[in-house]
Amino acid sequence: MMLPVRGIVAAVALFAADQLSKWAITGPLGIDHLGAAREITGFFALRFVPNVGVSLGLLSADSDASRWALVAMTALIAAGVAVWMTREKHPTDQIALGLVLGGALGNILDRIRFGFVVDFADLHIGDWRPFLVFNVADAAITVGVLVLLVRALLTRDKPQPIVESPHA
Repeated sequence: MMLPVRGIVAAVALFAADQLSKWAITGPLGIDHLGAAREITGFFALRFVPNVGVSLGLLSADSDASRWALVAMTALIAAGVAVWMTREKHPTDQIALGLVLGGALGNILDRIRFGFVVDFADLHIGDWRPFLVFNVADAAITVGVLVLLVRALLTRDKPQPIVESPHA
C-alpha cells in the first residue's frame, strides 16, 4: 500500500493554516471574546464566535459530557476519513480527503483545548449573512466534500449499452 502523500500533505498544511489563523485572530489581533470584531471590508469581518456545536448549531455540546461525546464522534469520523484516504488511489480525492481530515483535526483540537471551536470569518452584505461565521477548517471541510461530490458525479461508471448476441 502506497501512502497517500498528497492527502497527508494537504491535511498537515490545512491543520497548520487553521491553527495559525485561529492563533492570529485570538492572539495578536486580540479578537478573543464574544462580541469582539474587526470590520475588514464592507462584506467581511473578523468576529469571535465560540461554537459549541457543529454545522448550523446542530449537536450543541453544552456540558462536559456532550463536549467529549462530540470529540469522540468527530474523532471517529476523522479516523474513517483517514482510512478512506489511505485506500484512495486518485490524487484529487486524496487531496480532498486531506482537506476534510485536516479541518476535522483542527476543530477537534479546538474543542479539546477550549471546549468550543473558534469561528471568526464573517461574510455579510450589510446585516444579511448568507453564511454562519466559520473558520479555515470549516471552509476546507466544505471544499473537500464538494470536490468529492463533484468528482463522484462526473466520473460515475456509465451504464454499458446492451449488445444483443447474434445467436439469440
